[in-house]
Amino acid sequence: MGLDDWILALHVLSGFAMASTLVMYWVLIVAMRDIDSASDTLLYGRLATMGNRVVIAGSVGTLLFGLWLAISKPEYQPWDGWVIAALVLWGASGFTGSRAGTEYTKPFNRAQELVEAGREGAPGELRALNRSSAGLVMHTLSSVLILLLLAVMIWKPGA
Repeated sequence: MGLDDWILALHVLSGFAMASTLVMYWVLIVAMRDIDSASDTLLYGRLATMGNRVVIAGSVGTLLFGLWLAISKPEYQPWDGWVIAALVLWGASGFTGSRAGTEYTKPFNRAQELVEAGREGAPGELRALNRSSAGLVMHTLSSVLILLLLAVMIWKPGA
């Protein structure tokens, strides 16, 4: 195995990290819809924090290793249409994922405030934050963009 083979393996591994974290976030979103206690919300927040680290590592890895491959492999160029499409989709999915994260961080922050104050919160308060429609829309959009990115990476249209 050559260096490019290792870089490709790391690129694919980074992609799996992103995709698996995306699935984990979906599980958290569904599981948290009926959570209304500060302590339970914070438990899910710890999982989300771990997921944030994995998705950042996966995102950076896919970008760096993907660009490396586009430069080092003679059959690909960084200005190929499918590479540019992948970069645009990568950026758009990162932006929408970040916006979803901002929305879903609100219940964790509020739960932390409540725990520090020695309260569990008003009935329905955390449930409403955990059911963020803006977060759901942004996460859905991020998921669609990642699926499109995966399709571009597999079929490489125009290559």
